[in-house]
Amino acid sequence: MFENLNWWEIGALLMLALLIFGERLPKVISDGLRMLRGLRAMAQNATTDLNRELGTDLQLQDLHPKAFIRKHLLSEEDEAAIRKPLQGLLDDVKQDLNGVRSDLSEVAEAADIKNNRSTTSNSTAVAPAQKFDLDAT
Repeated sequence: MFENLNWWEIGALLMLALLIFGERLPKVISDGLRMLRGLRAMAQNATTDLNRELGTDLQLQDLHPKAFIRKHLLSEEDEAAIRKPLQGLLDDVKQDLNGVRSDLSEVAEAADIKNNRSTTSNSTAVAPAQKFDLDAT
């Protein structure tokens, strides 16, 4: 929650809270913690009630509609039948991307070879001129 705040910002927030709430700050903190515990207990009770009513071991992430349908309404065969056309499409996309990657690596290697050749030819062309200038002085 506070991962993007540094110590100075957290200290400033604490000082601001102290100025706003003054002597009531400990009571406000304890009330906030009590409310948090109450909300946590209500969520736990709701999960327990759902588990008991549905007769399954229900996790919080299972309450997402897609996960709920996948887990409770579809059989493994139905899920495999739904995934089969998409898996073929995914395989085709992966194959195309691998082809593009190999083409790009060939182009990069060719560009590297050209750069290395031009650098080597430039260095040989410049070296005699530099040598000549040094000898002339």
